[in-house]
Amino acid sequence: MLAATVRVTRDLDLAEECVQDAYVSALVAWERDGVPSRPGAWLTTAARNKALNALARERTLRSKLPLLIEREGETVPDDRLRLVFTCCHPALAPEARVALTLRLVCGVDTADVASLFLVPEPMMAARITRAKKKIAAARIPYRVPEPHELPARLDDVLTAVHLLGTTGHTAPSGGTLVRVDLADRALDLGRMLHALLPGEAEVAGLLALLVVHKSRESTRTDADGRLLRLADQDRSAWDRELIAEADRLVLSALRAGPPGRFTLQAAIAALHAQAPTYAETDWPQIVTLYDALSRVWPTPVVALNRAVAVAMVSGPEAGLAALEPLEASGALARYQYLPATKADLLRRCGRDAEARVEYARALALTSNAAERAFLERELS
Repeated sequence: MLAATVRVTRDLDLAEECVQDAYVSALVAWERDGVPSRPGAWLTTAARNKALNALARERTLRSKLPLLIEREGETVPDDRLRLVFTCCHPALAPEARVALTLRLVCGVDTADVASLFLVPEPMMAARITRAKKKIAAARIPYRVPEPHELPARLDDVLTAVHLLGTTGHTAPSGGTLVRVDLADRALDLGRMLHALLPGEAEVAGLLALLVVHKSRESTRTDADGRLLRLADQDRSAWDRELIAEADRLVLSALRAGPPGRFTLQAAIAALHAQAPTYAETDWPQIVTLYDALSRVWPTPVVALNRAVAVAMVSGPEAGLAALEPLEASGALARYQYLPATKADLLRRCGRDAEARVEYARALALTSNAAERAFLERELS
């Protein structure tokens, strides 16, 4: 709705207001007349009409358009993708581009965006506000860029879609582990990007990663919504067609040249999906892939995931040793998966008292109800 309304207003703040007003109107009209057969279309039309009325009242349709009209005959007709490219314009601060995309295009709460970037919510809210003002002041166009403009924005766009998929895969907050709506939105955007840029290896790699996650989405919780470890998931229920599609995408990306961060992550996920059982997972190869990923994308989260794989190859003590520099750096002080991982490794070493302390630390940092319940069971 927001993406469609921006096409009318060319103003993000006004578009948000019109969308909110449309929901308020629906509360009155639907209670009086009943829910329409196409509620999404009703809301979108209402928001559009409110936008047109607002523009007519203020007589700013031509004089104060902060976003320019898109080109005729664009390759990608989806409004969301245009808005993604708008939010990832190089005129915006690098740390704000992806955050703005997640908030406006994908509807991720500011608090959840902040948790993804491991920063306080007020700091993230300020970043998003500054970025919206910059779009208006710089008259950034609302369109898919020209081919020569794509390289300057593509990495940010891929990062935004990746983080959207991550948010859907494991929701930072709320009552369910998976946000299927966000995961599906990320997958849709990934497919659109691949259609737009079929020769870009990292686009194929990102799509492969999203497809693998989708293939096992339904098995990550039990019938009561309780989180299941990878080792406990029903692999017979994984979608083999999607896994095969991901394999083809990974192979095509690998053939294109040295793999980037999305292709390497997809290759790791594909190895997990291909293993007949958890015990038969090719952990040494996964460590090798994490080593390669650490070279092209040396982040603390990658180092944490690598430590888990090292523990599977060389034992929990080796995994704990790999965590020591991460703890010393303080880079993941707000990241619940560091103490949760350490707690699991300590438990496997028989160091239960220390494990309890780490599980309690992880609980204090966790907002998702399914993850909290899992950690409470482990602590018990």
